[in-house]
Amino acid sequence: MTPFMPDLLGDRPKSQQLSVDEYRRYSRHLIMPEVALAGQLRLKAAKVLCIGTGGLGSPLALYLAAAGIGTIGLIDFDVVDESNLQRQIIHTTADVGRPKIESAEAKLKAINPQVAIVKHELRLESANALEIFAPYDVIVDGTDNFPTRYLVNDACVLLGKPNVYGSIFRFDGQATVFFPGEGPCYRCLYPEPPPPDLVPSCAEGGVLGILPGVIGVIQATETVKLLLGVGKPLIGRLLLYDALEMSFRELKVRRSPKCPICGPDRTITKLIDYDQFCGVSFQERTPTANLEEITPRELQAQLAAGAPLKILDVRNPEELCICAIEGSWRIPLGELAQRAKELDPDTEWVVHCKSGVRSEKAIAMLKPLGFGKLRNLRGGILAWIEEVDPSQPRY
Repeated sequence: MTPFMPDLLGDRPKSQQLSVDEYRRYSRHLIMPEVALAGQLRLKAAKVLCIGTGGLGSPLALYLAAAGIGTIGLIDFDVVDESNLQRQIIHTTADVGRPKIESAEAKLKAINPQVAIVKHELRLESANALEIFAPYDVIVDGTDNFPTRYLVNDACVLLGKPNVYGSIFRFDGQATVFFPGEGPCYRCLYPEPPPPDLVPSCAEGGVLGILPGVIGVIQATETVKLLLGVGKPLIGRLLLYDALEMSFRELKVRRSPKCPICGPDRTITKLIDYDQFCGVSFQERTPTANLEEITPRELQAQLAAGAPLKILDVRNPEELCICAIEGSWRIPLGELAQRAKELDPDTEWVVHCKSGVRSEKAIAMLKPLGFGKLRNLRGGILAWIEEVDPSQPRY
């Protein structure tokens, strides 16, 4: 064991044995002095929970199964979609429409039938997190939203379990290990969540399909190191990866004395409402107050009737090459403030983006500039394609 690293498994590995088949399977581990037989028995005795079987969870779970982690827990409640296949390599074309957790289990069993897979096909929430996390030695966060990241962090701190963290966006990734009592937690790094409309999701901003492979493998590596008790883990170190520059850099992260959950005067002693904490509860479920909307079928009918309205598309140029509503004015949201003068404020405008989030922001920008006739296309162009023009591709 690395001197400062706690032993996560105690005496549990002593009760383990390898079969003849496992000696063959793990032979390349067994001849490494950092692993050897004792280390492989530790991996077999270990229990790791993977939160998500998507971009990060795919390479993470595949490599943990191949490495011989004895028990792998999976949390996911989504189904496989074609848009997942560009990066979620644990799923195949034949799995489209299948629950991700079932697809993932089948692939992991195909790689290593001796690994026990525990499925948690549910939404992770404050009401169930502590009970789900309790049996596992390491929690690996492969989620893509802030409420779940804060939930995972707080549950791990309250239970004293290491949290192997990773995140991805476009060409950038980051990874670290939050280990209660040994280093900072997620709240030390990010005391407050960003405004819910400030950070675009991967669905809006995109992600290089290969990127989660890099970060997911780093998470798997850190998990194995923690279980073996070898090497220098990413505790107190945030590893930043830039795929465009093919560069890694490292930032030091220290425990915050003001941290509300791992600091000396902590104020969080139980799990809270993380949707409310991150400000997404009502934004994701109801439209912005005083926002007028129009459905795709209503828009189609008004266009057919010759209504004097215009359509403003605020998506990025790359998205316009995929699909578009004919006759739309096209100004990316990032350029709208500077180019608003190109638009007639007295005209009735229907504003749209991919799904309706960015168009809400555009309307909020235009209203103070004297635009009084603004409506948001409910569901964006994806809803338009589904309800009006299914000949166009979705993305």
